[in-house]
Amino acid sequence: MRLFASLCLIAALASPLLAGDWPNWRGPGYNGVASGTGYPTEWSATKNVAWKVELPGKGSSTPVVWGKHIFLTSGADGKNALLALNRDGKELWRVVVGSERPGKNKKASGSNPSCVTDGEHVFAYFKSGDLACVDFSGKIIWQTNIQSKFGEDTLWWDLGTSPVLTKAHCVVTVMQTGPSYLVAFEKATGKVAWKEDRNLGAPEEAAQSYSTPVVLNDKGKETLVVLGADHATAHDAANGKELWRVGGLNPTGHKYFRSIASAVVHNGIVVAPYARTESVTAIKLGGSGDVTASHVAWTMKGNGSDVPTPAAADGKVYILNDRGTLTCLEIATGKEIWSGQTEKNRAGFSSSPTLADGKIYITREDGKTFVLAQGDEFKVLAANDLDGTQTVATPVFVDGKILIRTDTHLFCIGG
Repeated sequence: MRLFASLCLIAALASPLLAGDWPNWRGPGYNGVASGTGYPTEWSATKNVAWKVELPGKGSSTPVVWGKHIFLTSGADGKNALLALNRDGKELWRVVVGSERPGKNKKASGSNPSCVTDGEHVFAYFKSGDLACVDFSGKIIWQTNIQSKFGEDTLWWDLGTSPVLTKAHCVVTVMQTGPSYLVAFEKATGKVAWKEDRNLGAPEEAAQSYSTPVVLNDKGKETLVVLGADHATAHDAANGKELWRVGGLNPTGHKYFRSIASAVVHNGIVVAPYARTESVTAIKLGGSGDVTASHVAWTMKGNGSDVPTPAAADGKVYILNDRGTLTCLEIATGKEIWSGQTEKNRAGFSSSPTLADGKIYITREDGKTFVLAQGDEFKVLAANDLDGTQTVATPVFVDGKILIRTDTHLFCIGG
């Protein structure tokens, strides 16, 4: 795994992180970067498929992997289900975590949030507000419902933010029209450790966000970086208190600039896509209070991302828009290195780009994955059809194999 200098940091985990682990939806560094080598470049629905497993119901979440376990969430007979599979695709167990609340959007489900694991427990969150901590044998350690505790979801669409883990807590962000907040639960007990309001005055739907926080660990101090409601904010992970904020992401006060893509952090820079692809803002880490005037490193208009979250490594950030334009920028300056468009198609892109073994993988909503070179030019190496079924989850890369979750199946690509 690459080691990033300065403030490019990894999430703190309770158990040793192995090279083949993928503990949360953006990978071990929260940046869309996979460790290891030997990942396939070419496959199809019948070629280079190690196994394929039918899932019990609809779900849009990305799997997570720790050791011999693969975890993912799904609907199952009207219930929320957390599934555990082994690395050969055999189901080990499933547990029910409340009743399913189906998705409104045709691409969505009641299982949009991805689960997260610290190597001892897995934490699963659902549109219904149900949140559970489950051990690796399938025993529920604790369970709660965030909406029963703090009020009903007021999102216009389908809850999508995933829980994240700090050393002591499982943290969930709720950004919506009405009361918005961050809430932390003790990992061992489920007791509320802290709850911090995050009401920033964004108008109507602009107050709503489906993004997931980034957990940073700088010299033992953990920070949460949160994007949404026309701001990027940083919070002390120990108590939720705001450390700094950058506003101005919606300078015209547009009522419908809800945010879906999450931020990515690399080399001391937070990259924040916003405004339905219309802007990208790069923010230098640090400072206190409102640092809008002092800490914006650069901005870019157009060619941003609405749904896919950027990936970043080696001083570069890769931004994928919903129509398949991929742009590579120098993260320190915002200078464009290259930009290119994959083949045009009616299907868009919801899953996020992943960097693995010198290549970039982007998966379209019809299940087609494009593999590009991480070089100094836009270069497509391969285009791989799967089975044409809806794919909005982000692929997972572990030990030379790729897990691709469609709305009906989980595929393992690689010999």
